[in-house]
Amino acid sequence: MDRSYVAEPYKIKAVEPIKMTTREQRQEAIAAAGYNTFLLNSEDVYIDLLTDSGTSAMSDHQWAGLMVGDESYAGSRSFKHLEAAVRDLFGYRYVVPTHQGRGAENLLSQILIQHGDYVPGNMYFTTTRAHQERNGGIFRDVIVDEAHDASLDVPFKGNIDINKLDELAAEVGSDRIPYICLAVTVNLAGGQPVSMANMKAVYEWAQRHEILVILDATRCIENACFIKQKEPGFASESITQILREMCSYSDGCTMSGKKDGLVNIGGFLALNDDRLYQKAASLVVVYEGMPSYGGMAGRDMEAFARGLYESVDYSYISHRLEQVRYLGDRLDAANVPIVKPIGGHAVFLDAKRFYPHIRQDQFPAQTLAALLYVQSGVRSMERGIISAGRTPQGNHYYPKLELVRLTIPRRVYTYSHLDVTADAVIDLYSERESAQGLRFVYEAPVLRFFTSRFEPISQ
Repeated sequence: MDRSYVAEPYKIKAVEPIKMTTREQRQEAIAAAGYNTFLLNSEDVYIDLLTDSGTSAMSDHQWAGLMVGDESYAGSRSFKHLEAAVRDLFGYRYVVPTHQGRGAENLLSQILIQHGDYVPGNMYFTTTRAHQERNGGIFRDVIVDEAHDASLDVPFKGNIDINKLDELAAEVGSDRIPYICLAVTVNLAGGQPVSMANMKAVYEWAQRHEILVILDATRCIENACFIKQKEPGFASESITQILREMCSYSDGCTMSGKKDGLVNIGGFLALNDDRLYQKAASLVVVYEGMPSYGGMAGRDMEAFARGLYESVDYSYISHRLEQVRYLGDRLDAANVPIVKPIGGHAVFLDAKRFYPHIRQDQFPAQTLAALLYVQSGVRSMERGIISAGRTPQGNHYYPKLELVRLTIPRRVYTYSHLDVTADAVIDLYSERESAQGLRFVYEAPVLRFFTSRFEPISQ
């Protein structure tokens, strides 16, 4: 490994065995899974880069926290610890715990969206948009145009285009925009960060139009690290200081603790407005549990609180970004088409350029994910036309980005595992012309990428 990349800022105290299967075994497994990597059994996977959600390795301090979790049904001490951590690091007044991020999205959508409202955001995320639409909202993408060009290497491709906000407000009226959903970082753009200057500008615009700003803060620590490293004026600031300023340009956030929170389950909705908090606290009882546990066990809240403090340690988060950059740099050096600049939680393969001979409605990204598994036992996931779903009229959305996500779990794999992954992708790219697309065998009606099944077009 090139020593210019940061070494792991931890040592390993426990291990979980993994094993490589044969190519024939993997061919049988992917066929049985309907060529959907989500439907593979974990024991058939060698290196699992499906997601960074709930797949982190917890620290010894977090494991110790599991033993002192307060499992009281109401008034849990562990919730108080989580609440204090969120207030300390994020700066919001109120915290509503949920079982994971989509629980918070459900609460927020029900509280704020009325039928026919428009919700602008810097590129959609699958579950977020699903909750918005199921509650009568209409998503509108207001990300900068550069984000839709995978090959364009410019900083802060997650930024919102203020002109697009102006156009939306002029088209539908500010009163039909309940809030702006500002993701930090932007997953489907390739893990791209948002600059502090843009967050401030968006918040000032929203205040002038009396519109709320709600962060999707799922990977906010990664975004804060990018700001520290890339945005002028922040190099000497701590991650905590940057995070607090980021959140100050918003009225609340949803968060999945399964990413930057370094836990296997958990999330929260954080707010500053007392009226909105009261509505959320009433709804959480219906969908999640008491406002003092919200679908989490006390032990999980304890580990979550400790994980949040660990996540803002610069030695940890800078290594996190370095691991992702290492994999991306190896692929880029071999001329494999990837999303640039390299994002915070994953390297995204550009399936359109990888397989230019496969039409988008023949699912080049899904094809690439399936073939990568057969090639190497590495599990990845599609982030393209299948993830985008269908319009209300039943037609495919055709996103400009057709990607395969190689998502790196936190504190789980070493650089050697990333070398195995890089070698497999490079080998697959060398034989790319022989690949053929897929077609649906079963299409799930909602969030179809999770459970749909496919078959090769050649069959």
